[in-house]
Amino acid sequence: MLSVLRNRTYRRLFGAQVVALAGTGLATVALSLLAYDLAGADAAAVLGTALALKMAAYVAIAPLAGALADRVPRRALLVSADLARATVVLALPFVSRVWQVYLLILLLQAASAAFTPAFQATIPQVLPEERDYTEALSLSRLAYDLESLVSPVLAAALLTVLPYSWLFAGTAAGFLASALLVRTTALPAPPAPEAADGRRLYARAAFGIRLLLATPRLRALLALDLAVAAAGAVVLVDTVLLVRDTLGRPAGDVPLALGAYGAGSMAAALLLPRVLSRAEDRAVMVRAALVLPAALALLALGLTAAPGAWSWPALLAVWLVVGAAGSAVLTPGGRVVRRSAGGGDLPAAFAARFSLSHACWLLAYPLAGVLAARAGPAVSAAVLAALALLGAVGAVRLWPREDPAELEHVHPELPAGHPHLAGAGGHHAHAFHIDALHRRWPPGPGQRGSRISRPSRTTSRP
Repeated sequence: MLSVLRNRTYRRLFGAQVVALAGTGLATVALSLLAYDLAGADAAAVLGTALALKMAAYVAIAPLAGALADRVPRRALLVSADLARATVVLALPFVSRVWQVYLLILLLQAASAAFTPAFQATIPQVLPEERDYTEALSLSRLAYDLESLVSPVLAAALLTVLPYSWLFAGTAAGFLASALLVRTTALPAPPAPEAADGRRLYARAAFGIRLLLATPRLRALLALDLAVAAAGAVVLVDTVLLVRDTLGRPAGDVPLALGAYGAGSMAAALLLPRVLSRAEDRAVMVRAALVLPAALALLALGLTAAPGAWSWPALLAVWLVVGAAGSAVLTPGGRVVRRSAGGGDLPAAFAARFSLSHACWLLAYPLAGVLAARAGPAVSAAVLAALALLGAVGAVRLWPREDPAELEHVHPELPAGHPHLAGAGGHHAHAFHIDALHRRWPPGPGQRGSRISRPSRTTSRP
């Protein structure tokens, strides 16, 4: 897997991602302590609102940022987003009101919503080979998992010698280091957007959503994101109740349980490059998604059994499985997006996926929390298991088993002399993507997810 780091451009971009994630982890701890200083017993409510604002910013702003990525130099956009994040983080220690925290968090996540999809769309252009890109996706998954495991430990060590406000300085340093690495890296020029036809910014943003919803495998990817969000919300929201109240274990076991979830995710990320070299994305992702509701259902059954039937080792085992299955669904997602959009439309495609996947989390987070608080963790696990099952089954139905890259289609609306038809006639095949010239998915064998019953009134790329 590490062989992909021989690519100098990717190595520097991966370094930028790692230092930015490390800084984000420090900010998570510091923000919790800041909320406690400002709100005391209401700190949980403040953090919950901040988390909701984060998801709302991702959902609303990412598509616009993806459209903007087509109109400004990619490197300038990435560096500007990092500098904006560093500036906002440096302001956080000086706030004195809760509303100021909300405002700065909204600005911080808006910058992240601009950075992440543009960054994701750059990697396939740096690593055009499928094998290299798959390894990069696995490394990215590992980086996220390591951030969740290492950053709290690093924060705890720093807090023994520094006040928590200095953690924000560490976060800003991470963003500044990321900006420096990106600024000094020569990025490939992105292709011209294949959907570019003079439309305004909001139309380009809407195009990314339409691309995702009009492509069967991307609709299935959204259903898979729902399954992962449902399972992940139970882990991230309900773990503290399961460890402290249900099992009666000390607070120090909460990070151990979350660590089991992260360990499962990391193990799957390490194995996926080899697995994906032998199996199709659909087979791996759908089967892993079906594991998620099964694991949650097992948890719900265990919690409703006789008192004492559920054990600490059982919780660790279930969280390990949920982490591995979630990683097996999420990691190949970039491959599916890259396959489903032309090079110039990748920013819009990644931004739409980023936005709608976070909408799934925006639904799952409060649902898991409210159910756990009012009806107990067993009910929360059962309802979220049903939601995960809905997503997994939806993906099975939406993603055709036969899903070739090239699709045959006709263009009866084009004149005989149109350049696209040269040497092909009215009936031909090519790698099919939704774009300004392909507004509908063509009907045909294996395209169960399509509602289209007639050829589109569009042209296609030669």
